[in-house]
Amino acid sequence: MSLFTNLAFEAGVVARSVTDYFSGGALRLGVTGLSRAGKTVFITALIDNLINGGRLPVLRAAAEGRIARIHLEPQPDDAVPRFPYEEHLAAIGVERRWPQSTRRISQLRATIEFERPRAWSSAKAETLHLDIVDYPGEWLLDLALIDKSYAEWSRETIEAARMNARAGLAANWNGFLAGLDPNAPANEAQARKAAELFTAYLRGARDAAYALSTLPPGRFLAPGDLEGSPALTFAPLPLEGAEIAPGSLAAMMERRYEAYKTHVARPFFRDHFARLDRQIVLVDLLAALNSGPGALADLENAIDGVMRAFRAGRASWLGSIFRPRIDRILFAATKADHLHHSDHDRLEAALKLMTSRAIARAQGLGAEIDVVALAAVRATREAEIRHGGEILPAIVGTPEAGERIGGETFDGVAEAAVFPGRLPDDPAATLAGEGLALAEADNDWRFVRFRPPIVARGAPASHIRLDRALQFLIGDRLT
Repeated sequence: MSLFTNLAFEAGVVARSVTDYFSGGALRLGVTGLSRAGKTVFITALIDNLINGGRLPVLRAAAEGRIARIHLEPQPDDAVPRFPYEEHLAAIGVERRWPQSTRRISQLRATIEFERPRAWSSAKAETLHLDIVDYPGEWLLDLALIDKSYAEWSRETIEAARMNARAGLAANWNGFLAGLDPNAPANEAQARKAAELFTAYLRGARDAAYALSTLPPGRFLAPGDLEGSPALTFAPLPLEGAEIAPGSLAAMMERRYEAYKTHVARPFFRDHFARLDRQIVLVDLLAALNSGPGALADLENAIDGVMRAFRAGRASWLGSIFRPRIDRILFAATKADHLHHSDHDRLEAALKLMTSRAIARAQGLGAEIDVVALAAVRATREAEIRHGGEILPAIVGTPEAGERIGGETFDGVAEAAVFPGRLPDDPAATLAGEGLALAEADNDWRFVRFRPPIVARGAPASHIRLDRALQFLIGDRLT
């Protein structure tokens, strides 16, 4: 496709989207997440609550009785797989298991029939086509590569791998790099070995045991239809300011890096990301808190990368065409049901501090940003337990098989009451790592993995603040 054809295509997309936006007919909502934050569960619960009459008091159109009907439409985009809503709903509600996260882009369209407030219009029913676009968070971080050279990316990635939180995980890869000469002749076997060890390091960093946020290139961990492709056969090299010699290993790596940007990162930006109207980014802040200060710092760096992605394309002469048009971004700390309700505001405040730091470093976002602590599916209920003469606020649920609590290993059937601990009142103290010595006997926090709850057939599971997220993301389009 020529540059002229690309520009014509994008101009047509923008023109159609502007018409849809001002007519109130369509809204494209991007949903992504970092470090297994639960985006599949979020989308499934969102649709389930809308279609099946979930309790959504903060969504004004629902609270005011102005939503007449919500139904799913056939997949509107023939080139994008449909989000398997029914399959995921059965996994949560019938099988009581969390669905596997998707590793490629998918989409689902829900049509909302509603009435606008009488002060604004007649009581005539109107419609909003809500297109939900699900994509891996790793792909979002790729957008930061678009304006970054191979040398810059190599330097930043290698520096990150030498940080305390990552050094052990990157030991094999760093050891292999130490024996490489970037300006030696290009060698396919060395390139493949470097890419394999680099990918293994990224995969280890993503594991739940460490809860580290991922680094680009995102397709190394979520390859989609590129799995096994030569486009993923490159890795950073320690260039240390030296010029890259033609025909060298570094020259081959640089060429593949640029090809990755051209054939992977830019098409995703152009065909999907740049067409979004709203965006929610799900963050598993509790997993980072469980893992310690290194994971928290790593997560904040990832949020910085997300913010850079929302600015991608604004500085170039193509910015008027390729610039993201997203006007609202919601960051959501998920799994709030793993805490007592008295800590939900503290969790939200901790995420707000993280994002405010990133916003301060990212200029020109041009979007309204908010944060929320939520649980799309509430897997626990609240209770009180007595411990050493003290009454403690607890949560009760069915721990996943293999979870250990107080020396007891659970089988996935029996319930348990857990005191998860209390987050500090000051979010700055939380993010500074105070009270994170979780390996000690007197752990401050105990975040347990729970199975989905038992729910009545056809009834949505309870949630925490899902309606608040919906009000921010789509509420203005229903007024």
